[in-house]
Amino acid sequence: MLDSKKRKTLKSAIAIAGSALMLIACGKKEEPKPAATAAPAPAAAPATASDPLKVAFIYVGPVGDAGWTFAHDNARKAVEAEFAGKITTSFVEKVPEGADAERVIRDLASQGNKLIFGTTFGYMEPMLKVARQYPDIRFEHATGYKTAPNMAVYETKTYEGAYLAGVIAGKMTKSNKLGVVASFPIPEVIRNINAYTLGAQSVNPKVTTRAIWISSWFDPSKERDAALTMISQGVDVLIQNTDSPATVQAAEEKGVYAFGWDSDMSKFGPKAHLASAVINWTPYYRQSIQSMLDSKWTSGETWWGVKENSIDLVSLNPALPDEVKKVVADRKAELATGKAIVFTGPILDQSGKEVVAAGKEAETGMLKGMNFYVKGVEGSIPK
Repeated sequence: MLDSKKRKTLKSAIAIAGSALMLIACGKKEEPKPAATAAPAPAAAPATASDPLKVAFIYVGPVGDAGWTFAHDNARKAVEAEFAGKITTSFVEKVPEGADAERVIRDLASQGNKLIFGTTFGYMEPMLKVARQYPDIRFEHATGYKTAPNMAVYETKTYEGAYLAGVIAGKMTKSNKLGVVASFPIPEVIRNINAYTLGAQSVNPKVTTRAIWISSWFDPSKERDAALTMISQGVDVLIQNTDSPATVQAAEEKGVYAFGWDSDMSKFGPKAHLASAVINWTPYYRQSIQSMLDSKWTSGETWWGVKENSIDLVSLNPALPDEVKKVVADRKAELATGKAIVFTGPILDQSGKEVVAAGKEAETGMLKGMNFYVKGVEGSIPK
């Protein structure tokens, strides 16, 4: 052993492989098709020194979850400091999707906030409804696909972090069995499972991956139970697509490896922790707020990754072999140039059918609507 975070109660159904799935907690629903960018809304009047721009954030989890919400709130703090005197920020945490989310979003709009960020997929429909009622306010929704003249969407390429973690996992596993503590069977999470597997297989073709779905984004008890179950099945390297550090803690307890997710979780399992695939929301929030201050805000869709400094793999365990560190550094450098290396063919699905041809990149539509496992992932996607 080495030394050493949408979010979402369901609002509607996801179409995955032709089946309807009712989700809870994160509001993930029907599979998004790439949405056309909405026409720009008229720019809001710039804030002045005497009238700072009011910016609000609404979170599905607690700011102390050590994962998804924690990462968003760290970015909120960073931009508040950076734009000191020009903006004021506020947040509401632990807001479930549905009617309560709509109430909170409307309340924030009525309080004079001119820019409101909703940080989980399940806020999409409530935010869209409120946005239509407040055309002079700008709304931004994380991980969704519906836009409006005054509502934009933004997302990060978490799959790039999962891929980099997979490279390490493929090198460090002894059993060749990897595990994922998964939240909901939506494209975002399926992408991450596949990317983790592809990263591992790129250095170790013998690797297989299994996932346990807990139907929650933040439930430390369920996360721990899922991790322990896979460990008992011989899994010796774990990653998660959930928001607490319970998976890392379980790995530390049982003497296997694990990765932090969304935020740096190294302190929760110094020996087990191999690295953390983290999201840095600060660059995007900085750009959006600056566009408001410059009266240049427009609606649209943004999807950033390693290249934009929005995704990273951090806190690599110092005891990792130098050869492993070098491979990961090289792959990260490729991603930083914008090279598509994660979902570039040949890629086969579970049945062995080629879904991405050799030398071709997976289309954005496939990525955003991903509803299949790649070869090497065991089990089936829940219906």
